[in-house]
Amino acid sequence: MSLMQRACAEFIGTFWLVLGGCGSAVLAAAFPGLGIGLLGVSLAFGLSVLTMAYAIGHVSGCHLNPAVSIGLVAGRRFPSSELLPYIVAQVLGALAGAGVLYLIASGRPDFSTAGGFAANGYDEHSPGSYSMTAGLVSEAVMTFMFLLIILGATDARAPKGFAPIAIGLALTLIHLVSIPVTNTSVNPARSTGPAVFVGGWALSQLWLFWVAPILGAVAAGGVYRAVAGADRP
Repeated sequence: MSLMQRACAEFIGTFWLVLGGCGSAVLAAAFPGLGIGLLGVSLAFGLSVLTMAYAIGHVSGCHLNPAVSIGLVAGRRFPSSELLPYIVAQVLGALAGAGVLYLIASGRPDFSTAGGFAANGYDEHSPGSYSMTAGLVSEAVMTFMFLLIILGATDARAPKGFAPIAIGLALTLIHLVSIPVTNTSVNPARSTGPAVFVGGWALSQLWLFWVAPILGAVAAGGVYRAVAGADRP
């Protein structure tokens, strides 16, 4: 596959991640009488990754996340020369997904981005009013574990065909734990899409949701290489 084809696949996959995951939070989480709640939103994020992993994993690797791409570079699973096109495609896909979600959500008369629009935040913008330090630790550690699972599940020595299930369930678990802390990012692109539409506080706090996931991902790449004992393409 050409780099352009793979970047387009990343665009589509990240679009689906934001539309499916953030869409579940904005449209369905608190719907009167039928709301899916925290469990439903967590499953939606996991299912969005699982379905795309089977749909485009054979095309682009289904990163859908700048932190994942950077972590795979750190783990020597992905060439650094292709990192920037992947990140650009992922961010654009997230913006497109958030844009479509905005068009749908704004069809409701009482819609307002003041409710957060699934943006990530800390302090008074954390669902549980958790501090910046708590958010930083949560995002870094959760991304670290996410990358370890990705690297392990996709290792040449791992059972074949099951990686999307492990990765999707891992993202579900991460959301179950950390939605109350930051609304869960572990993905700078996912954070950027909604933040652009919310503006203000969401953009001013966006730095954390780039820095923490990238730190966690880079650490995971190095740790997995040390634990696995071999570099694999």
